[in-house]
Amino acid sequence: MRKIVQFNQTTYENGTLFLHTDQSDYLKGTTAAGQIIADSDRYAFVYLAENADEYVYLYLEESIWSELKTALKENSAVMAKSEDYSLELVRFNEELDYLVSNIEGNGNYGDEMVKKVESVFLDK
Repeated sequence: MRKIVQFNQTTYENGTLFLHTDQSDYLKGTTAAGQIIADSDRYAFVYLAENADEYVYLYLEESIWSELKTALKENSAVMAKSEDYSLELVRFNEELDYLVSNIEGNGNYGDEMVKKVESVFLDK
């Protein structure tokens, strides 16, 4: 079964972007894989993390993209946080910057995904 973590709130404290979730169990024993992929069907970025058995998909949906853009511009640390656990999303800025530049003008991601990414992340 695929484990998906969704974030319900973000906060910015001391130069770090915190992505808050109620899904503590999925963060327990999880390590950052340092990779971000795109889910064009759900208009989301997906940060990959892993536990002993499988990948855990941290969904970064369109509703938090403006906060992700700020973190990218300021080269801020990004942390997934639940009530009991936290996980630093290593290589977050490098990966997101690379993916955004790869999506720009690239119809392979779907026209709507390209349009959404460009409207938030690129100053056109």
